[in-house]
Amino acid sequence: MSDNLELEARPGLPEHLRDLLKLFPRDSWETHPNFGALTRFWLDRHGMFRDLMTHLQTDARLMADGNMDQQTYAHRLSRLGGMFVGELHGHHNVEDHHYFPLLAAMETRLQPGFDLLDADHHALDEHLQAFTDEANALLTSATKMQQGEPADMSGGAARFSDLLNGFERFLDRHLVDEEEIIVPVLLKHGEGSFG
Repeated sequence: MSDNLELEARPGLPEHLRDLLKLFPRDSWETHPNFGALTRFWLDRHGMFRDLMTHLQTDARLMADGNMDQQTYAHRLSRLGGMFVGELHGHHNVEDHHYFPLLAAMETRLQPGFDLLDADHHALDEHLQAFTDEANALLTSATKMQQGEPADMSGGAARFSDLLNGFERFLDRHLVDEEEIIVPVLLKHGEGSFG
């Protein structure tokens, strides 16, 4: 894949993948007659990932600045971080093995777009691994503190906050591009043709 299409460098979808989006612009999606429960559910999942990222970023910054109790932070990080990683992996798995093949068959000219989204998932896996490694290091510090060992999680939380800031940019780039490929296909063909 050329460098300008890689997730970390891409400013948006290339023009040749935006033809359907021009016919079905984002501001018209929810009023379109083919905008149904499946499309709403799928966009809500993307909203959940964005919300979880916001909570994780806020908590990491509070911890880094010493404005959250370490055990409270560890509990929230374990719960929200586990949900974020598990749900994102599951979402990508369903897309890669179910949604993308069906949607690409409906709109074959967008196959390069689905290939791009699949490549994004592989790139995001690397970011998720870094996320998991940093989160686990923070949780290990919290466990040591519970066992009476001295631990200061603020430095680790500051590093985690920086990691999240970069990850959020890549995740949002992927989510926006994915929405701008998939929703127009669903609006054009209708959700009934999907199943």
